[in-house]
Amino acid sequence: MDETEFWQLVDSTREVAEGDPEEQADLLVERLVQLDPDSVLDFARHFESRYNRAYRWDLWGAAWVLLDGASDDAFDFFRCWLIGQGREVFEGAMHDPDTLAELLDDFDEEIDGDGEELGYAADEAYEQLTGAVAPDLGIPGAASEPAGTPLDFENEPLVAERYPKLWERFRES
Repeated sequence: MDETEFWQLVDSTREVAEGDPEEQADLLVERLVQLDPDSVLDFARHFESRYNRAYRWDLWGAAWVLLDGASDDAFDFFRCWLIGQGREVFEGAMHDPDTLAELLDDFDEEIDGDGEELGYAADEAYEQLTGAVAPDLGIPGAASEPAGTPLDFENEPLVAERYPKLWERFRES
């Protein structure tokens, strides 16, 4: 599975799920079990490499604004959700996290921002196909600390200055 096929699977399942990340995860599992185990592992590698790439302070700050706070776990689930939003949103956020204010059409606080189940879709599909736990993917793991410069998320004026578009759309009321 190449990168284009990976993003096509992500996009098509998001569209059918109408943006619901849990439904999208279920659809991903359904689609992945139709593939061979090696293709499922390829999907997992694509997902995991993007998940690790998104382990950045500036994205954590964007998640903090969007979610009105983001613990370690919440940021992990946010990164899964961000991948589930598709290539355009993911790459846009990687380039400039503040652009999420423009890239996201709707943001439902009840379901958006938490894509925990998306992070397990490939593992679940692989296990259904083979009856075994997925092997090590053979890609570098995430860094012990997020990339970039740490930001004091509790300093609201600083966060508002760093993410003016997100702050205006999601925090100023």
